[in-house]
Amino acid sequence: MTAGSRIVAMGHYQPSRVVTNEDLTRNLDTNDEWIRSRVGIAERRVADGESVADMATYAAEKALATSGLSAADIDLVVVATCSSIDRCPNVATRVASKLGIAAPAAYDLNTACSGFSYALGSADHAIKAGASRHALVIGAEKLSDITDWSDRTTAVLFGDGAGAAVVSAVPDGEQAGVGPVLWGSAPERGDVLRIEGWHPYIKQDGQSVFRWATTALAPFALEACKRAGIEPSELAAFVPHQANTRIIDGIVKRLGLGPDVIIAKDLVESGNTSAASVPLALSKLVERREVPSGAPVLLFGFGGGLTYAGQVVRCP
Repeated sequence: MTAGSRIVAMGHYQPSRVVTNEDLTRNLDTNDEWIRSRVGIAERRVADGESVADMATYAAEKALATSGLSAADIDLVVVATCSSIDRCPNVATRVASKLGIAAPAAYDLNTACSGFSYALGSADHAIKAGASRHALVIGAEKLSDITDWSDRTTAVLFGDGAGAAVVSAVPDGEQAGVGPVLWGSAPERGDVLRIEGWHPYIKQDGQSVFRWATTALAPFALEACKRAGIEPSELAAFVPHQANTRIIDGIVKRLGLGPDVIIAKDLVESGNTSAASVPLALSKLVERREVPSGAPVLLFGFGGGLTYAGQVVRCP
């Protein structure tokens, strides 16, 4: 057994096709100003001919390439997704096959937009228990497959992409880099955001989601900091699920985060990518070297279910 785990590398992938707000106005009764003012999104990426497994693999390849590890070192693959069309084989085994990872534990996890934090928490638990040494934890979504592009309440929101982390056991005597996960749900309110039935579209009661996110979630984020032994004032960055800038701003205000804390707002250029949004945003911060290595970062996902999860990690 080990004292814990840490993120040693990040990687991300987005499709090349960009869909701007102006592009959406050709088929929807909307405009750029309305979308930006309501949700803060300017554009999103849409995959053409790329599957959830393809995007997950590309992100994982980039993370693995900068980790100092090889495919032979990976013994666990966890993929968070709610948009994979295929049910079996799961995405995790397809990623493992594409990367040449031999005989890993491999499973998918679906808690929608909180999925990456759930997946990271479960991988951390596996490493602490001695069931894994090096894990690939991935959030990947192709929401364009399940978006009704004629519905302006949802079509303006979603995009495609993937983010991945290589998570390893910490050497003896070193501080863990992934803090205890705080996770939970409000299942009695699960019907306000749905992807149901065969050939589904995303349906949501946006106002109900907004009220829940802006009023109920900050205490859980604070508890995640407490479990890690970190005061919010000590955070270098906050990477929440990229749903809506007004939701993010509301949580930031309730957490009392100062102007020196970096707030990820990747949704401006990526839209809402559900389980991919947290690792995608974190990977970009790491790539741009906006957060010092070893600095504490609060991750916090929330969405369909309704589910939430978060933890403090040390920036790779």
